[in-house]
Amino acid sequence: MTIPAERPSVLFVCVHNAGRSQMAAAFLTHLAGGRVQVRSAGSAPADTVNPAVVEAMSESGIDIAAEVPKVLTVDAVRSSDVVITMGCGDSCPVFPGKRYLDWRLSDPAGQGVAAVRPIRDEIEQRVRGLLDEIAPTGQA
Repeated sequence: MTIPAERPSVLFVCVHNAGRSQMAAAFLTHLAGGRVQVRSAGSAPADTVNPAVVEAMSESGIDIAAEVPKVLTVDAVRSSDVVITMGCGDSCPVFPGKRYLDWRLSDPAGQGVAAVRPIRDEIEQRVRGLLDEIAPTGQA
């Protein structure tokens, strides 16, 4: 599937929307500079974003302290060009014509910031690769 020339939309999904999907969405928002519409959600959202994730992202210069986990909706999937799952299993709805990627990443839940840093760094690298693919710098 090709990504539309206009502003593509990406949805990051994990179970609690408190760690991996929040980091991925924050990196893509930060790096894309408005070239990509970014969403994140969870199949069973937590009450708050993981504090170790907030701290690890702050170390990278990105403040996600005000973010709140959101519930995954069919509309969010339907309105996204690319859906990236991170351990949400079979709870993610599948629609024809969407591009689905499954990023297998360690879960930062219950871990300290030292354990979150390598997960954060891997997510950043994957997001950079995705951004180069769907919205290269020379594109509007």
